[in-house]
Amino acid sequence: MEAIGDIQEIQGLDARQNLIRIPHELDVPLTPRIQHIIDTVEFRRLSRISQLGLVSLVYPAAHHTRFEHALGVFRMALLYAKRLAHDARFAAVVTPHDVEVFLVAALLHDLGHWPFCHPLEDIQLSGVPDHEMFANSFLLEGEIADTLREEWDIQPREVVSLLSGKPRGASMRLLQSMLSGPIDVDKMDYLYRDSLHAGVPYGQHFDQQRLIGSLCLNEAGDGLAITDKGRTAAEMMVFARYVMFSEVYWHHAVRAATAMLQRAFYLLYSELDLDSLFRLNEQQMVDQLQIAAAAKPAAQLLHGLFGPSRALYKRLAQYSFFQQNQVYQQLARRPYPWLVACGDALAQAVSRRLGRRIAPHEILFDAPPVQLEIEFQIDVYFPKEDCYRPLGNVSPVVQTLAQKQFDDYVKRVRIFAHPDVVEDVRRAGKLSELLAEAIERTG
Repeated sequence: MEAIGDIQEIQGLDARQNLIRIPHELDVPLTPRIQHIIDTVEFRRLSRISQLGLVSLVYPAAHHTRFEHALGVFRMALLYAKRLAHDARFAAVVTPHDVEVFLVAALLHDLGHWPFCHPLEDIQLSGVPDHEMFANSFLLEGEIADTLREEWDIQPREVVSLLSGKPRGASMRLLQSMLSGPIDVDKMDYLYRDSLHAGVPYGQHFDQQRLIGSLCLNEAGDGLAITDKGRTAAEMMVFARYVMFSEVYWHHAVRAATAMLQRAFYLLYSELDLDSLFRLNEQQMVDQLQIAAAAKPAAQLLHGLFGPSRALYKRLAQYSFFQQNQVYQQLARRPYPWLVACGDALAQAVSRRLGRRIAPHEILFDAPPVQLEIEFQIDVYFPKEDCYRPLGNVSPVVQTLAQKQFDDYVKRVRIFAHPDVVEDVRRAGKLSELLAEAIERTG
């Protein structure tokens, strides 16, 4: 009977043959059945979709792709499975077939992502699918589905179930926590990889090997936990995630670009064939948006992002949970159409003060989206006492950064304006008064 350690991809970690190298000096084993998946049209599409999208406008080396990230996540999944194969409780619950489903799901976890996926999902517009559901059209039929059935003896719906976050049974719930949870294979790769390519240290300085070596099962046996030896590494990972959001993903200039793209898409999306658009690679999608935007306000926004010279909107004001909390609470997690309406009302108020028109798309609001980030909660096992304690109960770092609402501390409310109107808006009067009027008018 095959054991988890006998799975050919796990053995490939030590075989040192048929490898593909990804940054930084990491080798990913490629068996023939893995090679067949990554050579499909659907998977190769990820090589033409950047992992961080608009972040490269601020951090110019951050051009790595979802293809590279997917290989990194797959490698991390192999390391998790190899480690946990030595855990008697894990081996008693999870079969080798279950692990193979997990490995495939890790490799394919981003298959449904389209270019600039997360910023466009955040505004929650009707007709914009969830990317996990969008992946089903690539997974349930076609070359990948055939490869899963014929070479892995896996039914595509097994992978869909794991990726959808609705697994059945203790085994699949455990594997799902390894795929999407506080210390999952996705975060373990993207924090390191995004930090590496952005050229910042924040996501690289937590001890991955120590953390992997401390993996174990929670008390119920249906989720991931860590032993007390991994506590410090977990704390550093929590801090890495906090700083990456604060300094990279929610950097004010990155968010200016994000606000511009979101407003352009909002102005255009009702005219677009979204199913076709989201199947394109990044450059094709930009081209289609620019064609649809011709001679419309969205064209100016897109030109500032993707034209021959960068022209990002400038920050007029910023509000946080701990600074000007009242304004923050009025604007954070509002539905995107409401934010657009409030921005339009602010543009009208400024126009009246100036005696000339400021176009609605020349003032943009950016605020934490309705959907919250997953909070960091994981149990720590203390073998000498044979007991589990939540990490937040034994770590002041995690108690501060994870038990309090993560979004409130890394995501700020910002108001941006077109570079040509920034000084005019500032001359129009106190922004706080104009903003209060806009909020009241919007209701």
